[in-house]
Amino acid sequence: MTQHLADALPTTTGTLPGWWRDAVIYQVYPRSFADSNGDGMGDLEGIRSRLPYLKDLGVDAVWLSPFYASPQADAGYDVADYRAIDPMFGTLHDADAVIREAHELGLRIIVDLVPNHCSDQHEWFKQALREGPGTPLRERFHFRPGQGENGELPPNDWESIFGGPAWTRVADGEWYLHLFAPEQPDFNWEHPAVQDEFRSVLRFWLDLGVDGFRIDVAHGLVKAPGLPDLGRDEQLKLLGNQVLPFFDQDGVHEIYRSWRKVLDEYAGDRIGVAEAWTPSADRTALYLRPDELHQAFNFHYLTTGWDAPALRATIDESLDSMRTVGAPTTWVLSNHDVVRHRTRFGSLDRARAAALLMLALPGSAYVYQGEELGLPEVTELPDDVRQDPSFFKENGQDGLRDGCRVPLPWSGDQAPYGFGTGGSWLPQPAEWAGLSVEAQTGDPASTLELYRSALRVRRAHPQLGAGDAVEWLPAPEGVLAFRRGDFVCTANTTGEPVRLPAPGTVLLTSGELAEPDVLPADTTVWWQG
Repeated sequence: MTQHLADALPTTTGTLPGWWRDAVIYQVYPRSFADSNGDGMGDLEGIRSRLPYLKDLGVDAVWLSPFYASPQADAGYDVADYRAIDPMFGTLHDADAVIREAHELGLRIIVDLVPNHCSDQHEWFKQALREGPGTPLRERFHFRPGQGENGELPPNDWESIFGGPAWTRVADGEWYLHLFAPEQPDFNWEHPAVQDEFRSVLRFWLDLGVDGFRIDVAHGLVKAPGLPDLGRDEQLKLLGNQVLPFFDQDGVHEIYRSWRKVLDEYAGDRIGVAEAWTPSADRTALYLRPDELHQAFNFHYLTTGWDAPALRATIDESLDSMRTVGAPTTWVLSNHDVVRHRTRFGSLDRARAAALLMLALPGSAYVYQGEELGLPEVTELPDDVRQDPSFFKENGQDGLRDGCRVPLPWSGDQAPYGFGTGGSWLPQPAEWAGLSVEAQTGDPASTLELYRSALRVRRAHPQLGAGDAVEWLPAPEGVLAFRRGDFVCTANTTGEPVRLPAPGTVLLTSGELAEPDVLPADTTVWWQG
């Protein structure tokens, strides 16, 4: 087996083996990160050219959203070929260059894997359509006859995440299941060929040197036997907090046990990260038992508001649940699917304070590209530039995912702000000139320098990411205070200053601290206790 630089990177941080236990992982959305060829679309060469920026920022690993061959019906989450690079992003050689240069800089690379569904242009699905009902290729998907006198009704009442029925009828009268867009048919994971194919895909990318996989819709692969009706309307409102026949079925765990065996075949601590929306943190923990995956996104934390009691409850629940399976807790504030947290929380002050709070917690933290610049959600995109498939469903979501995917501002005072030389696939606001990497670099009051400082302090104080618990300290209403060894974090989630005795020497603060015993509104402070 080919040895890669990944094998030689350190595998131990904190007190337990595994670089991923306290890693800060930066999400790159390839089409919006950096454009190397002036076509207005980010690409792999653009990512490679900006790796030194990520090294300087202080992150440990980079997660790349999909760059596979795809018709782009859902921004690359509709994969036509899992072993090929879409020409809009580059070539397999470019992907190899990104991985190798990242390793030379001491950065890990995690790639997105999309196993719940593929593109309707995937060769398997195209052949299944050609072969017709009852043929072997159709068994690799969920083809069913319809209901009604002439099969004119969908096989069950499931709704697509993007709105409308989760079923589409083909010319021969059968229907196929797609929990997302019609261009994204769901695989049938009960079929051995599907299982074999994805183990092969894992090995393909592991052989190329990737350090792990972020598993899209990790909770969706297995459906309840018989595909029973849900029996409810407005199913989109149930996502994430209800037991559903198409999500979080117990059968998914056998799949991830088989994947863990593949990951463990490779040196260098290769990992699996579950995107698993579950009804509770305890259900999420099941994906992280010692023989399954390594991490799962903490959506319960992401969806918690800027409120001290709610945050404390979520932190405790998260830590308690992960502790039972020996897995690290992860923390995340934004990603490519949700409104940026600066906008969700209502101000930049709160976003900065939330970042310091997150980075002080034990476990691994995820940073979405642009949050280190304090970027807000872009809420006024013209309809004619929208690309989110949910935007085009009249009974679907709001299509706001485009607003968090606007390309990054790197430099200059006019769009595309150094993103590339040929514009950007989504328009950037004029006010982003002051939020570019160039504009913020060297400004001690900037959000970029706050993140750089926080990651330096975190690296210098290993206890910040290590461990699985916090010691809560007495604090006024609306304030969170906890100790980690000789480190103390205090966060004021209220809109008013709060008097609180200084627990030590200030290490870092998200806002101006005029008096050491007065914690300003919407401010987090790190202390050496």
